[in-house]
Amino acid sequence: MPFDFTTLELLRANHPAWRLLRAQHAPLVASFLQRVFIVPNERVMAQADLVEALEDELFALRQQLGGDVFPGSAQSYLNDWADNDKGWLRKFYPVGTDEPHFDLTPATEKALTWLESLTERSFVGTESRLLTLFDLLRQMNEGSQDDPQLRLAELQKRRNEIDAEMAQVMAGNIPLLDETALKDRFQQFLQLARELLTDFREVEHNFRTLDRRVRERIARWEGAKGALLEQIMGERDAIADSDQGKSFRAFWDFLMSQSRQEELSRLLEQVLALPPILEMRPDIRLQRVHYDWLEAGEHTQRTVARLSEQLRRFLDDQAWLENRRIMDILHSVESRALDLREHQPVGHFMPLSDTSVSVDLALERPLYRAPFKPVISDLVMDEGDADVDAAILYAQIIVDRAELTDHIRQALKGQHQVSLAEVVARYPLRHGLAELVAYLQLAGDGPDTVVDDEVEDHISWEADDGVVRRASLPRIILLRNQ
Repeated sequence: MPFDFTTLELLRANHPAWRLLRAQHAPLVASFLQRVFIVPNERVMAQADLVEALEDELFALRQQLGGDVFPGSAQSYLNDWADNDKGWLRKFYPVGTDEPHFDLTPATEKALTWLESLTERSFVGTESRLLTLFDLLRQMNEGSQDDPQLRLAELQKRRNEIDAEMAQVMAGNIPLLDETALKDRFQQFLQLARELLTDFREVEHNFRTLDRRVRERIARWEGAKGALLEQIMGERDAIADSDQGKSFRAFWDFLMSQSRQEELSRLLEQVLALPPILEMRPDIRLQRVHYDWLEAGEHTQRTVARLSEQLRRFLDDQAWLENRRIMDILHSVESRALDLREHQPVGHFMPLSDTSVSVDLALERPLYRAPFKPVISDLVMDEGDADVDAAILYAQIIVDRAELTDHIRQALKGQHQVSLAEVVARYPLRHGLAELVAYLQLAGDGPDTVVDDEVEDHISWEADDGVVRRASLPRIILLRNQ
């Protein structure tokens, strides 16, 4: 980012973090949000709990500074802080509840971090940071070295160092970290753990921004479905394939390992039991900080899932509108035919194609299937009147995900892998693009899926109007679970 006058002037006027720093009630906003969100590592708070906490804060300040300060109510202050012209809180409704919840925005957390850095610290550790820098430089140097001899020489050097350390330990000379070194490293651990939760909020904010753009584009879209899906999928892949998205995916895979979670729990329990660390009086929530990371990561994953759900709903709505249009055309044809029944046109008015014999072979007929026997309960139905158009119920298109999963499982019998194009060729699409998107969602959710960008597959299907449509996509290979 250019650090010139124009850029800084735009940031001063538009960035929520800068607006917070120069706000009239900045001390109240910063101190309250730091106390209720940052210190206890709270991810989301319900409106009732947050209003109660702010009321207690305002009451204490009015007792201390006078009754004229902060004349507004806690609810009004929270709504003002969550307004678009402030942007310090995010107000939203979680799935399955009608009570609003609040969360910090990434800009607010950056402002709080900067304010916290202004205070004097009683202990400033530098040794652990220097060791971290050396370790990062060593990892980058070794990870980018393609000469086998140099890699082997570096590994041999590290092996010699480990052998020398093992010899010292076997001789009874065990080097230990002193209290200062332990406090230094623990302080850096606290800072990195807090910054990691901040990064989660920023990654989720990026996906949430993409979701909002998708909803706006769907609301105004009037063209073909394929063009819209191509644009949206391109933006989704751009975020997932960015450096930030790849780093988040690698972190998530690392943290989801059961052995890693158990190792983190064991290390935290041992470190927090050390006497020098106990003197620092660490927060008890540090024992479950890795579970806070998991919860924050799940928030990000659910945001991505909502994006896929929005695309699926768009396809279902478009299919319903197309079916409604077909029914309107058929109804107009029937009405026109009734009007012409009494006044038939003279002469030839409609050409007919040549007649031909259609042959149905016996083996083409479906086998007998036992009828379904429903269980009827003896219940008394309540009578009622409702003006509801029942035709909408019959016009819906439902894609059975369980049936598609069974198709994939049947195609993988007797072989280790199969492409999505082979599955569709064996089980043709009956619901068009909506069924193809359901296949793509199943492939994306499964862990045993490989995408070959160098090979392109073409999948075709026949629409309700008789037009054959075709989709081009990279080859998706489905692997059988070992």
